[in-house]
Parts: sequence; structure tokens; C-alpha cells
Amino acid sequence: MGITYNPFSLEGKTILVTGASSGIGKETAISCSKMGASVIVTARNQERLQETFNALEGDDNKQFIADLTNQEELEKLVNQVGKIDGLVLCAGRSRSLPVLFSTREKFDEIYNVNFFSPVETLRLLAKKKCLQPNSSIVILISIGGTGRWTPGNAIYGSSKAALKSMVNYFAVELAPKRIRINGICPGMVETPLIHHGTLTQEQLDEDKDKYPLKRYGQPIDVANGVVYLLSEASSWITGQSIVIDGGLTAK
Repeated sequence: MGITYNPFSLEGKTILVTGASSGIGKETAISCSKMGASVIVTARNQERLQETFNALEGDDNKQFIADLTNQEELEKLVNQVGKIDGLVLCAGRSRSLPVLFSTREKFDEIYNVNFFSPVETLRLLAKKKCLQPNSSIVILISIGGTGRWTPGNAIYGSSKAALKSMVNYFAVELAPKRIRINGICPGMVETPLIHHGTLTQEQLDEDKDKYPLKRYGQPIDVANGVVYLLSEASSWITGQSIVIDGGLTAK
């Protein structure tokens, strides 16, 4: 019986996943390991990151505790990871405030995590030649601020809109090095993040009903999209931000 060809396989690839201690980042790291990748996971919370690490398949995985908003810790991580074939930037924070109460300080808090941190992480990894030729980068964005604008979401949404634009800039500048960069814009996903916000369960249920598929996403729904963009199955795709939102922004 011949060997079955699987264009979605990540066998032989080393993938770095940031924000891997919970939610989409955790599920993505586990999915990458199931598809054959050696996975490097990083996050700030040691206990939760260890849980992710314990769930990974394979024996060639690594974990690093790091706060990627801290330049010294970020540079240390970049110097430790070595050569990688894929990068998934998942770390993010949410903040709900009306525009009139959105001070510069509040913007800085969210932009440091949602925009400056992933941009600087990717910049350093590319500059220090950690990214192998034919490597693939996936940045987790959001439909918030890119396909849907809701009251109280200006800080979070604008940080994600800025990040979405950087996908295109990185894509055109790194294409000559045969490095692909794409984004994924999820709708609401069932993670701890949405339950620590300002919405009540009743409000969440009402919002969920607006989705054509009548449910929020699960982390695996997004992780499957990430695996596709990391794999050779998407080798002619770069500079795109793919929406995975249960049809909410379909027109």
C-alpha cells in the first residue's frame, strides 16, 4: 500500500505559537502537534502553559515563559527558538469602553498586547533569520474593527484593524524571501476571554442568535484554519485575512 499524500500535514515543521496558554492559542498548538509538527509554545502564565505543553503530541516540543510586551523577554525568546517553519501569533486582550472614555493610556494598554507585541515579534524573528524559506506566519486578528463595528469596541477593534493592515505590508516585503503571512479574523469564539468581558450571559445569547449558524465558534474551528494556512495546501496564499465567523459578516 502506497504512502498517502496529505497536503495539510505539518510533518517535519517546527511551529512557534504565542499566547498558547488558553483559548485559540492552546487549541492551535495542540492541533499543530496532532498534524505532526514540533511545537514551541510560549505565554506568560507558567501553570496554564504547562497544561498546554502536557497536551501536545510528540516528543520534540518546547515551552518558554515570556511576556512579549517586554522587549528584553521578547529578544531572549527570539534568541532561544532557533529556526522555525511556522509562526502563529495568538496573544491578545479585549477592552470595552465608549470612545469618550477611551484615553491614550487605555489605548496603550491594548495596543501593546494586540498590535505592537505581535508586530515586533514577527519583525525580530524575520530580521534574525529565524524564519526558514517557505515558512508561513498566521496572525490572529478579529472581525471586530475589520468587518464589524460595535459600540464600546473602538480600542480593541482599531488595534485589530491596524494589525490586519500589517499582514499586507509584511506579506509584500517578505514574499521575496519566500515567507508567507496571512491573518484569520474570527467572530466570537467560546474562550475564557468572552466570559471575562462586560456582557452578561443573556447578552451573549442574544448576540449568538445573530449568527446564521446560530452558535459561536469553538477554538478548533479557528485552529483548523490556522493549520491550513501553515500547511503546503495554502502555498499560493499570502497577504490575506480569512474570515471565520459562522456567516455573521456575510453579505
